[in-house]
Amino acid sequence: MTTTILEDITLTRRGVSRRSFLHTLSAGAVAAGAVNFRDLMALQADELRKDGRAMILLWMEGGPSQLETFDPKPGTENGGPTEAIDTAVSGIRIAKGWEETAKVMKDVALIRSMTNKEGQHQRARYQLHTGYLPSGSVRHPSLGSCIAKEIGDPKSDLPTICSVTRGQVASGSGAGFLGVDYEPFVIQNPGQMPQNVTLTTDKSRFERRQGLLGKLEHDFAGRGGETAVNDHKLLYEKTAKLVLSPHVKAFDFSSEPADLKKRYGETDFGRGCLLARRLVEHGVTFVEVRSDGWDTHQENFSAVTRNAGQVDPGMATLIADLKDRGMLDRTLVVWMGEFGRTPRVNPRNGRDHYPRVFNAAIAGGGIRGGQVIGGSSPDGMAIKDDPVTVPDLFASICKSLKVDPTKENLSPIGRPLKIVDGGSPVAKLFG
Repeated sequence: MTTTILEDITLTRRGVSRRSFLHTLSAGAVAAGAVNFRDLMALQADELRKDGRAMILLWMEGGPSQLETFDPKPGTENGGPTEAIDTAVSGIRIAKGWEETAKVMKDVALIRSMTNKEGQHQRARYQLHTGYLPSGSVRHPSLGSCIAKEIGDPKSDLPTICSVTRGQVASGSGAGFLGVDYEPFVIQNPGQMPQNVTLTTDKSRFERRQGLLGKLEHDFAGRGGETAVNDHKLLYEKTAKLVLSPHVKAFDFSSEPADLKKRYGETDFGRGCLLARRLVEHGVTFVEVRSDGWDTHQENFSAVTRNAGQVDPGMATLIADLKDRGMLDRTLVVWMGEFGRTPRVNPRNGRDHYPRVFNAAIAGGGIRGGQVIGGSSPDGMAIKDDPVTVPDLFASICKSLKVDPTKENLSPIGRPLKIVDGGSPVAKLFG
């Protein structure tokens, strides 16, 4: 009877349909002993894991100015020369230079009332990736790694978490104590195949070499290197799956229409956004695409104009492309950085660090677009209403992705740490 039940479950591209699962696996079947409680929980976890939900984080490294992005203050003392433009949603205006994002504003929710206390790059970057401040006693996993652990498919040939960046992975972006299974796969040249994924020999010889490596590792493990060997084996197993997988074609853009690639932008960021869409299509759960150069202590206005010229088309096309393919409802897109910039312009025509007020933009994943959450004062110095903290934002992300933010992971010293420490989902995002 159990076999019949499982065979009747409707299969989707990436797993079972939740509706058909709940319809088919009735309480009567459980009561009759066809599926015991533990099996039921495992099936439900597997069903949720394969629900096809994913997140793409567009990370603005350095802290983007809210006044030159999505909370402009034209005509005010602190507004500088930045002008505001209309969007597809009446009454919502954003900074000039974000014309493509303005066109997709019906799918975007702007949070203009993000607020925090941490204004140092490394600490804030860590916090905005993990939800925790740095601690000498523990290396926290990133929210992306936690999400990959909860809803990623462990059987996937591709990594469940990827990071698209030319530089080093941001502090706090790694798996922390969750281990190598949830470390991000780093891609430095989007649009090109990753290095060393092409077989230089036939498959059978490759597999024989793996067997020889296994024997060497076994000997080393027996001499006290078991922990290092286990991590090494996990890494090589993941790499071998990627090398041999037909899904490695996700990294190849040759099948993409030329006009679509042009819309994303012939930049690292634009190609990174296109790659993120392709990776999610092929089953990757979490992708971070990084844009550098937002630490604008000097010449803020020209720097933001230059950065927006790359980020604006990439982000807007990503949102529109996901929607066109029917993927936006289950893919959450989040644009943010580690903090905002001072409303007052400094003598170097720049803006300094300002965690007290900053903004974020969210689309997809069940979020109601075409709205603004919260606001800042006319001079931009304070939150006017509906403050949103980092834990609130993270709890909202978890709600979108159907991840329990109170789920605890055990640190190496046995300390239980929640995925999100406190905070509540922002109700208006889902209203």
